[in-house]
Amino acid sequence: MDSSTNKPIILNKKSGGVMKKIMVISMMVGSLIISGCAKKSEPNMPANAAGQKTITISVIGKSSTNPVFLSARTGAEDKAKELSEKLGIDIKIDWRTPPTEDGQIQAQRIAQSVNEGADAILISCSDASKVTGAINDAVARGVEVMTFDSDAPQSKRFAFYGVDDIETGQLVMSELAKLVNGKANVAILAGNQNAPNLQKRAQGVKIEAEKYPDVKIVGTFYHAETPQDAAAEVLRVMNAYPEIDAWAMIGGWPLFTTTLLTDLDPAKVKIVSVDALPAELPYIEKGIAPILLAQPTYLWGAISVEKIIDKIYLNKEVPVVNKMELVRVTKENLNEWAKQLKDWGFTDVPEKFLKEN
Repeated sequence: MDSSTNKPIILNKKSGGVMKKIMVISMMVGSLIISGCAKKSEPNMPANAAGQKTITISVIGKSSTNPVFLSARTGAEDKAKELSEKLGIDIKIDWRTPPTEDGQIQAQRIAQSVNEGADAILISCSDASKVTGAINDAVARGVEVMTFDSDAPQSKRFAFYGVDDIETGQLVMSELAKLVNGKANVAILAGNQNAPNLQKRAQGVKIEAEKYPDVKIVGTFYHAETPQDAAAEVLRVMNAYPEIDAWAMIGGWPLFTTTLLTDLDPAKVKIVSVDALPAELPYIEKGIAPILLAQPTYLWGAISVEKIIDKIYLNKEVPVVNKMELVRVTKENLNEWAKQLKDWGFTDVPEKFLKEN
């Protein structure tokens, strides 16, 4: 329609062909503009933001009877809830930790998680040699894997979060040497002998012990990683080697029971141990374990879930090794540490440690 005359515009064949060409060119230009805009915005968009609304992360600790992994579960679930609300998606934690340590069962649960549609897997490896193949298969099938606490460094996992294990063992021995004035017969309590993180911690203890001529390592003692088994092993070793007057515990397993509170004399035996969860705090008070080197195990779950979402949803770069710092807990900061544990959701913190001195 000609707006000046209100008469319809008549197109002949020639003019019609010209109009078709103009329309085609306009469509091509429009497509290029839209495509250019889309490409420009891609770097700022989460990788899965367009379609994925539910993300499932399978969490496989070493043992569901070990309190440190239960606290990691709490941390993972809390962070999943926080990020779900922040990002407007549903992040689910699928807890698949076996009741007792078993690398083969962990490998099976990795495969099950992949088959049942997990988007990512978070695992503390009981035996790196038994889970590496399963981790690599999961990655090959498009499921990202992150390790925490105990690594599988030869696998295709994208990241690890935890302490430096050799450094941790050295710190345990260093603190113990100060307590015994550089002279003691030391036993190393070492948990599962197939766990790579514990092997390195025991190695760290021995490296540090060489600095003290009057420190003798009596032996390294392994056991099933349950509180009861660990406490029984300590008592068995004490009976077999009565000269032992110090323990370097690279995990706090026996301190989750009250057994050693009554069966060990703080005037005769000193302990430095990794971990400082609620059940272990009375050992600081009584002086049997005056120094506990706490892994903030809640953060195993919280930090790791955050890293996984950074990787698979927000398309961010994640460092391969993410170091956890230990917290030195003694009578001086026992109240402060107890409050931190309660803030992290631990319900079994003894009330007396929450009161101001």
